[in-house]
Amino acid sequence: MMNVGEFEFFAPTHVLFGAGQLNHLHEHKLPGTKALVVIASDPFTKTLGHLDRVRNELGLAGIDSVVFDGVEANPTKDIVEAGAFMARENGCDVIVALGGGSVMDSTKCIALFAPQPSDDLWDYAGGITGRNLPLVNPVLPWIAITTTAGTGSEVDSGAIISRLDTNEKILIGAPDHFSAYAVVDPELMLTVPPRLTAYQGFDALFHSTEGYLGNGCCLMSEPLQLAAIENVAAYLARAVDDGSDLEARTHLAFANTMSGYSMDFTGCIACHTLEHTMSAYCPKLPHGAGLIMIAEAFYEFYIGTHIYDERFIRMAQAMGMAGATRPEDFLTCLLALEHACGVDDLKMSDYGFTEEMLPEMARNAMDTGNGFVLDAAEITEEVCLSIYRRAFK
Repeated sequence: MMNVGEFEFFAPTHVLFGAGQLNHLHEHKLPGTKALVVIASDPFTKTLGHLDRVRNELGLAGIDSVVFDGVEANPTKDIVEAGAFMARENGCDVIVALGGGSVMDSTKCIALFAPQPSDDLWDYAGGITGRNLPLVNPVLPWIAITTTAGTGSEVDSGAIISRLDTNEKILIGAPDHFSAYAVVDPELMLTVPPRLTAYQGFDALFHSTEGYLGNGCCLMSEPLQLAAIENVAAYLARAVDDGSDLEARTHLAFANTMSGYSMDFTGCIACHTLEHTMSAYCPKLPHGAGLIMIAEAFYEFYIGTHIYDERFIRMAQAMGMAGATRPEDFLTCLLALEHACGVDDLKMSDYGFTEEMLPEMARNAMDTGNGFVLDAAEITEEVCLSIYRRAFK
């Protein structure tokens, strides 16, 4: 259970928030002299002009740059290693993320791994097969320029990376490896397609709902988490309906960053681990989509424990049900938001999952969930399996 009167907080990122902030990046004292700019493998970052703008900002700050464009929807060990090798070969001393959560997570790990003497990222990973060795050399500085409102990764220090041959998707990072600068410019988010906008918005929502229910929730984190929940609930459907709505995009970007700070305080509880297992088995599954698939079953389980009845009521109120009096009211609000955003039709079976896979996935979640120490509820393999079965369709 929580001790809400105690907390530690360290999140030293210099955040540039607001429309047009990318144009001011060069005005700051940026670290490094040669940057590896990390982007997704799809062509949109280049065709939209974001990459040229970022390289121009770096140039104005006296930083040369090269581009690594290999990041997929769920970053993998192989991708991080390829990016780190490119950084080594080019003598890069700063890594710049331009993209969403997958790009930022890849960037953190590239910045962590590139200075190390090993050629195997998993030397510094935990999980089932990692060697969990200490870092030998200091990590490189990194800069986050986020083009989505979903993960909050611009202001936290951990990264989620998959190893496909062992179906592991785990946290890798150094506790003080925060970005030097984070640009959160909602103008860069205006062209995100509706479906992806919804997936990313729900990811931000669940970072804060899980944080609010986690053992680390405290007097400092509560207002951040409730503000994020309130803003996603109020503005996500608007942004899905009209991507050019800059007001809605700005409020979602704010919710995204507040949810990043939520993770600095409390991390995430079992729902995220259960989804990480899903996308470890199906790397093409968007993280937010996987979370939506299992959210109702997960929160039904938590509500059934009656550990946090008042917190579920408070989240329902933050989502717009002012007269909420029952924990179940949160589920009503959640399902209504899914329907309003057109994502209430998602099925695990559409991504190749079968009921026969669920027991193995439940075991995998237990192996990679580090004991679910952030959960107030007891999470067992049987609980994981029951949530998967309840969510499956």
